[in-house]
Amino acid sequence: MTDVGSSRPDVDTTRPAYGRDPAPTAWTGWVVFGSFMLIMVGSFQAIEGLVAIFDEGFYGVTEAGLVVNVDYTVWGWTHLLLGVLLVASGVGVLAGNTAARTVAVVLAGLSALVNLVFITAYPVWSVLIITIDVLVIYAIVVHGRELRDSSL
Repeated sequence: MTDVGSSRPDVDTTRPAYGRDPAPTAWTGWVVFGSFMLIMVGSFQAIEGLVAIFDEGFYGVTEAGLVVNVDYTVWGWTHLLLGVLLVASGVGVLAGNTAARTVAVVLAGLSALVNLVFITAYPVWSVLIITIDVLVIYAIVVHGRELRDSSL
């Protein structure tokens, strides 16, 4: 017979704080993956920008064949700046910063748009980057809060 006031060791009486999940879900890993993809895509965007700045003959299409008829140097600086910003936002998302999540979604959308306009110069790469950008946007928008709330 047990006492009425005795505690039972087999029953967990601890509860998480009000409104918080007790443990991160599996989607936290996807948000971490998305932030690393932002860093990687940003690095590749920066490299693509440097190539466009220093070697305009690399691309098989002349400026007249692009969707937006602008010099490759302008496109190079656009890709370089976007790449640096994507890397910074990816680091911010990895740190769990809410503002970085918002900036990352905007920049990933801008990256998809820039690659859509640049698609005639580098078609396969542009489609790949657009696909990654869409997946990153999905992971951050739908499950970004879980990364901030987790203890990673």
